[in-house]
Amino acid sequence: MKMDTLMLEPSLYTVKAVLILDNDGERLYAKYYDDTYPSVKEQKAFEKNIFSKTHRTDSEIALLEGLTVVYKSNIDLFFYVIGSSHENELMLMAVLNCLFDSLSQMLRKNVERRALLENMEGLFLAVDEIVDGGVILESDPQQVVHRVALRGEDVPYSEQTVTQVLQSAKEQIKWSLLRTDSYHSSHSSNQG
Repeated sequence: MKMDTLMLEPSLYTVKAVLILDNDGERLYAKYYDDTYPSVKEQKAFEKNIFSKTHRTDSEIALLEGLTVVYKSNIDLFFYVIGSSHENELMLMAVLNCLFDSLSQMLRKNVERRALLENMEGLFLAVDEIVDGGVILESDPQQVVHRVALRGEDVPYSEQTVTQVLQSAKEQIKWSLLRTDSYHSSHSSNQG
């Protein structure tokens, strides 16, 4: 009896995982916040199971493997937010809707696989603004988009994505080449 009351005490750690799969059930994004599925192999098996149970249904909530799963699909993407079996579906749905609406704004309503893959750093930042360690931080998409924009402008090198670092390096190389060209052309015209 004592064990049951412990299990049902409210917890801040609401979200167990956030997943985005493509329309073949392949993982595009996955963030697990606890060790319910400790290995990648177990995570992929869970994702395969969740996809097979949900990709043909119109409902938004499923109970699967003792977990509450809320989900939404759009074009060629499936979004999932997972919590424990006794978690409030409305809380999980608020996270799901916030993530989807934030991405919709960031991707200019073009929420599909290719656009998402081109903006993965925005996705990572958005999820970090919405959920941290399983705790829901934000459910207002306007706030999430605003914070992602701020973080995107002022990211230290250690936290930049490879794409951002490469873009920055390309810019620096381009400017150094332009300076070198202008230096050589001005010196060669003075020689004659």
